[in-house]
Amino acid sequence: MRILVVEDEKKLAGFIKRALVEDSHAVDVAGDGDEGSYMAGSQSYDLVILDILLPKKDGLSILRELRDGKKTTPVLILSARGQVKDRVKGLDLGADDYLAKPFSLDELRARVRALLRRGSEAGTSTLKIADLTMDLLRREVRRGGEEIRLTPREYALLEYLMRHPNRVLTRTSIAEHVWDYSFDWQSNVVDVFVNYLRRKLEGEGRPKLIHTIRGVGYMIKEPEPDNES
Repeated sequence: MRILVVEDEKKLAGFIKRALVEDSHAVDVAGDGDEGSYMAGSQSYDLVILDILLPKKDGLSILRELRDGKKTTPVLILSARGQVKDRVKGLDLGADDYLAKPFSLDELRARVRALLRRGSEAGTSTLKIADLTMDLLRREVRRGGEEIRLTPREYALLEYLMRHPNRVLTRTSIAEHVWDYSFDWQSNVVDVFVNYLRRKLEGEGRPKLIHTIRGVGYMIKEPEPDNES
């Protein structure tokens, strides 16, 4: 999924980005409040990780702007302010979770997984399409019980497709959620990675799951009863 980290401590922001990229997320980083406010308001994110104490504009102001603008993107607040009153203020403004500094990256990753699960149907930790399953906690993908080994980017692409079954996803929406801010919009990288997935998931005569919607994008769905695409 695509995540925005708004954090002015460069070293900490780097640690967070590296950990989340290892979990197959696309991660953008904003180093001050103005940049964070612009990116959070103008781009599509699945989660915003937001520090409170920021130069130029504080995190609570950014959070207030998001909620006033009817953006429901989950927000995880990070701050050295560990007092109850600060947690309460952030949550009352619409934050979905709060993590006080210092924190462990393992706990951060667990909270990110929990917040992203809330956005999936029934908050499940397993996604399933026909005989294809994705265990979000173990990060395992299997088809017909056989493990399918994917690169982090392939995993992220498949996760996005499986979180939105039976829906036509445009190439633009896929790129926005699977690639970061530096994505080259003139490239055909989305099509290339879809083909990588197809070779791994649909080889050896397996029924087709990923369908091309000509001129628009892609859809993942259960195979037809006669197993034809």
